[in-house]
Amino acid sequence: MLEITVDTTDEATICRPEGELDAYTVSQFREALAELSENKYLVVDLSAVPFMDSAGLGALIGGIRRTRDAGGSVAVACDRPALTRLLQTTGFDSIVPVTESVTEAVTALLDADD
Repeated sequence: MLEITVDTTDEATICRPEGELDAYTVSQFREALAELSENKYLVVDLSAVPFMDSAGLGALIGGIRRTRDAGGSVAVACDRPALTRLLQTTGFDSIVPVTESVTEAVTALLDADD
């Protein structure tokens, strides 16, 4: 089961999925990212995601593409070593900032815009 919460701050919108991101839950994640694609700064916080397969990674990449197409920017916050390793191994961290905390992710987005 996947739960997604969305918080909006003065600086960014934070999407927080909680649960596994896999073939069974990916459609819910994809829909949430599509709804958030109009935000200027979007942070996806993967801190409560214990597992993500290729379907989850694909949904994340699609969400990034939609947000960028709408003129926005995305960063990922992830403090889970296994997921961080996945994002680095796949080269994901070369297309968007991947940081350990939401605060660092917001900072990366704001700094990139300067």
